[in-house]
Amino acid sequence: PAVTSPCKILKCNSEFWAATSGSHHLGTEEAPEFCTALRAYAHCTRRTARTCRGDLAYHSAVHGIDDLMVQHNCSKDGPTSQPRLRTLPPGDSQERSDSPEICHYEKSFHKHSAAPNYTHCGLFGDPHLRTFTDTFQTCKVQGAWPLIDNNYLNVQVTNTPVLPGSTATATSKLTIIFKSFQECVDQKVYQAEMDELPAAFADGSKNGGDKHGANSLKITEKVSGQHIEIQAKYIGTTIVVRQVGRYLTFAVRMPEEVVNAVEDRDSQGLYLCLRGCPLNQQIDFQTIRSAQATEGRARRKGPSLPAPPEAFTYETATAKCREKLPVEDLYFQSCVFDLLTTGDVNFMLAAYYAFEDVKMLHSNKDKLHLYERTRDLAPGNMAPSGTPAALWVALLCLSQCWLCLL
Repeated sequence: PAVTSPCKILKCNSEFWAATSGSHHLGTEEAPEFCTALRAYAHCTRRTARTCRGDLAYHSAVHGIDDLMVQHNCSKDGPTSQPRLRTLPPGDSQERSDSPEICHYEKSFHKHSAAPNYTHCGLFGDPHLRTFTDTFQTCKVQGAWPLIDNNYLNVQVTNTPVLPGSTATATSKLTIIFKSFQECVDQKVYQAEMDELPAAFADGSKNGGDKHGANSLKITEKVSGQHIEIQAKYIGTTIVVRQVGRYLTFAVRMPEEVVNAVEDRDSQGLYLCLRGCPLNQQIDFQTIRSAQATEGRARRKGPSLPAPPEAFTYETATAKCREKLPVEDLYFQSCVFDLLTTGDVNFMLAAYYAFEDVKMLHSNKDKLHLYERTRDLAPGNMAPSGTPAALWVALLCLSQCWLCLL
C-alpha cells in the first residue's frame, strides 16, 4: 500500500514555480525579485531536508537552486519573503500544484544543470549479465534473484534449467515492481512468464494509475507476445522485455542517480545489475568455449567432452552466430556458448536482440561492444608488470648476443 511521504519538496517546488513562471523573460531590473524567490525556495528545501533524505526530486531541486543562484548572480544572504502565488486563470485545469515537471525526470533538471548520466543493464540467454558498470558475466543463478532493488524500482528474475539435469539455465519469469512515487504514480506490478508476455500491469492498467502524473509510467506493446517497452519518465528509466523462444530477456536504461538510490547499502550485495553475480555463481564460459573448440579439432586424440544436445559443433555454432553477430565480441561468444550448451537456435536470437537493445539504450556508443580481456600469462612465462613487451624482447636479444661474445 502507498504511504504518504512526509517530504514536502512538492510544496517548495510548486510555490517557486508559481511565483516565477515566465521569469526567464525577466529584465535585469527584476532580478532582485527572482533572487528573493530563489532564496525562499532554498529556505523551504532546508526545512524539509531531514524528511526528504534520499528523495530524488529533493536532490534535483537542491542542485538546481545552486545553479540558478550562480546564473543570476544571487546572493545567499538577503530577503527570503515567501513568494506571492500566481492566481490561476479560470478554467485552467491543466496546471495544478503538482507540476507535471516533477513527474518527468529530464525536465526536472534545470536548463543549466549537468545532464543526467545514464547506465545500462541487461540479462539474456544462459544467462549472461551486463551490469551497470559494463561488466559482462555468465552465471548459473538458478531460482529467484534480484536484478534491481532501489528506492523506486524492484526487479526479480527466476531462472530454470533449460534441459532436465542441465547446468544451463535461462530466465523463465520476471517481476517488476514500480514503487509509489509522490504525486506521479501508484505502485504497479508487472509480471511476465514463459509464453505469457502481457502488455499491461498485473491490475490490467497500462499507466501509473489515478495520480496526476500517471502517464509518466506507460507500457507499449511493440510486437504482440514478443516485445514490450515500459517508459518510467518520472525516474528517467526505460525497460525492454522480450520473449525469444521460450525464455525472457531484460534490458534497462537508468540514470546513475536512480541506480544508486538505495537506503541500506549493505543490501546491495545481491543487487545483480549493480554488483554482478556472486563468485560461486559465475561461469568462465571462455574457458569452456576454448575446451569445446579444442575438442572439436582433436576428437581422435583423447576422450571427448559430452556431446551437445543438438548437432552444433564449435565450427557450426560459430558460423550460425556470425549470421546475426558479425563482430566477435562477448555477445558473439555468448551466442556460441549457448548454442553448444543448449542446441537451441533461439539463444542466438536472444544474443542478437540483447545487443540491439544495448544499441538503443546505452548512452556511450563507444562501449557497445565488450571484448574478452587479455589473460595474464602463466607464472614463469610472464614479464613483470608494467614492463613493455618490446623492451623484454630487446633485452633477451642483447643477453643472447652477450653470451655469444663470451
